[in-house]
Amino acid sequence: MKEVILCKYGEIVLKGANRGWFENMLCRRIRECAAFYGNFEVYRAQSTIYIEPKDEGADLGGVFEATQRIFGIIAVSRAAVTAKDMDSIIGTAIEYIPKYLAGKRSFKVEAKRSDKSFSYNSIEIAKLVGGALHAACPDIAVDVHTPGIVVRVEVRELGAYIHAGQLPGAGGLPVGSNGRGLLLLSGGIDSPVAGWMLAKRGVAIEALHFESFPYTSERAKEKVVALAGILAGWAGDIDLHVVSLTKIQEELKRSCNEE
Repeated sequence: MKEVILCKYGEIVLKGANRGWFENMLCRRIRECAAFYGNFEVYRAQSTIYIEPKDEGADLGGVFEATQRIFGIIAVSRAAVTAKDMDSIIGTAIEYIPKYLAGKRSFKVEAKRSDKSFSYNSIEIAKLVGGALHAACPDIAVDVHTPGIVVRVEVRELGAYIHAGQLPGAGGLPVGSNGRGLLLLSGGIDSPVAGWMLAKRGVAIEALHFESFPYTSERAKEKVVALAGILAGWAGDIDLHVVSLTKIQEELKRSCNEE
């Protein structure tokens, strides 16, 4: 069964004439990230970015987890793809969805028909798929008000997509869309949080750390390197510059009155 990842983006859709520039930048960032997990095609249509594996060696699960940390994406879904006909949609749902229903007490189906030429409307799609899933999994109740899980069917221009809900993304704007900034990175919590917040608003980051070895320990520098690595998991590649102040501080102490 063919699976893809659907990435939805938020405030980018408000960018007017500049929207395409932001979308292309986000696609580029996703391609860079996906390349670590194998051979993927990344493309966009109808305010959604699609990540499609091109061979069996591609790690779809790894990309799915990584996309949740890419700024600019507000929601991600791992979805089965099928033809745009009702029999195929129902058959795929019965094959693909029950594993996601395991352990749940209730579910409901929501449908979205972006392709208005499809002969069934959203309510009809939801009713037919929901009925078929309930027949296939009779121990799980249908609850349209407070379901344990929401199954979604999206009939789009490129095909029909079926998934068991979506996970939140990082939000914000693509890194690099708002210039570059220099982050003073210490070993505390404030500076990496500040860097994370800058990156979320689209700022590409370089980091600068001042050390005073041997008066500060090698372990302190290693902690900063580790923090930069964690931050890079969200902000992309970060150049970390480590500058020694030891000689300057020693000269100040030697030449200046203490007071």
